[in-house]
Amino acid sequence: MPVVLDSYVAEAERFGSSRRPADPEWLTRVRGDGLAWFQTLGFPTTHDEDWRFTSIAPIADGHFALANGSVPSLVREDLAPFEWHGEVAATLVFINGRFVAGASDVGRLPDGVRVESLAHALTASDREVVRARLTHVATADRHAFTALNTAFLSDGASIHIPDSTIVAAPIHLLFASVAGDRPVMTHPRVLIVTGANSQAAVVESYVASGPASYFTNTVTELSTGENATVHHYKIQRESLDSLHIGALYVRAARDARVFCHSISLGGALARHDTNVVLDGEGGACTLNGLYLADGARLVDNHTTIDHAKPHCGSREVYKGIIGDHARAVFNGRIIVRPDAQQTDAKQTNKALLLSEDAQINTKPQLEIFANDVKCTHGAAVGQMDEEAVFYLRARGLSEPQARHLLIRAFAGEVLNRMPLEPLRARIDDEVARRLPGGRS
Repeated sequence: MPVVLDSYVAEAERFGSSRRPADPEWLTRVRGDGLAWFQTLGFPTTHDEDWRFTSIAPIADGHFALANGSVPSLVREDLAPFEWHGEVAATLVFINGRFVAGASDVGRLPDGVRVESLAHALTASDREVVRARLTHVATADRHAFTALNTAFLSDGASIHIPDSTIVAAPIHLLFASVAGDRPVMTHPRVLIVTGANSQAAVVESYVASGPASYFTNTVTELSTGENATVHHYKIQRESLDSLHIGALYVRAARDARVFCHSISLGGALARHDTNVVLDGEGGACTLNGLYLADGARLVDNHTTIDHAKPHCGSREVYKGIIGDHARAVFNGRIIVRPDAQQTDAKQTNKALLLSEDAQINTKPQLEIFANDVKCTHGAAVGQMDEEAVFYLRARGLSEPQARHLLIRAFAGEVLNRMPLEPLRARIDDEVARRLPGGRS
């Protein structure tokens, strides 16, 4: 076994041993399978095609440990900067990966809707849907970080929305990291199951209460019923010293509509994998992404949309703003299976480089095995349009103001696609502050 795996395997074995007496046998078996796959797969390296521009050496060589049993105390005011004005159906708060009931609120849900901590759902006798669906969409046999997350499976969020149920307001999952005596790691797991003809919006926020070095490895599984509509938001604005690996796995049934919105603003290293399988005729998905990187940071987005059935459509727009010595990676893959006739797919990636040293590696991919399809992809990388800057300066703006306005307009194309207006306004304000020339 490679030396770099030793500390993670030892930590997982200690964790499993401590939990084994209290947990059901099936959960112990799932964790064991996850650990076995992690040992088999090992950490990816730059020799792996999907990781050739992204070194995870800070994770592999890091000495991260699970947070101890005590949960750091945060008052409501500490969490206020990460919330938004507007109605929310439920809020679950997690600190260093552990559910905090006192800071959470699940009091405004329609009948039959379950929004609860995964730790509770895993051991509840009437949660067969959790046992049946967990690890069903996100299997541990292909991705090392998903396997590692499974090996530490213990807490996170479980959301179950029955058939023909509409949750009008969003459900907010807030994962906050707090600095401790040593660098910690967390492995949150989110399971979302929506029934036929249901509608819901789920927001996952990953934040830090202050500067800290830590490792977050999160996995979300989303399984929709027929004709369901789901908006999923992932807002990553963690400490600039943190390491974030996140994966979203989606399986959409017949005529389901899934909208995934990804905003990445923080982290020294941030990797986001989005994997969507359109597994029923008439299904559709939309992927919107915005990522900012400055300093020496690295942000990596890998997306896969698998058109497995006929008459499905997908739209994807990702935009990046990279400055200083930062680097970005975008790999967008669209697969059209042999029987997926009448597929309609379009992918766009655009990156704005704000310095001579900023860099992005972008790779759009189309893998088409059907003949009656309409698929396009495009990638554009460039620097600021100096003619546009001159035009705005001629109308009274200073050069910093002109550049800030143009960059913000570039980001606005993605933000304006987010239908949750209060959240969109909050993120737009934060993006504006982080851009060159923004408010302090």
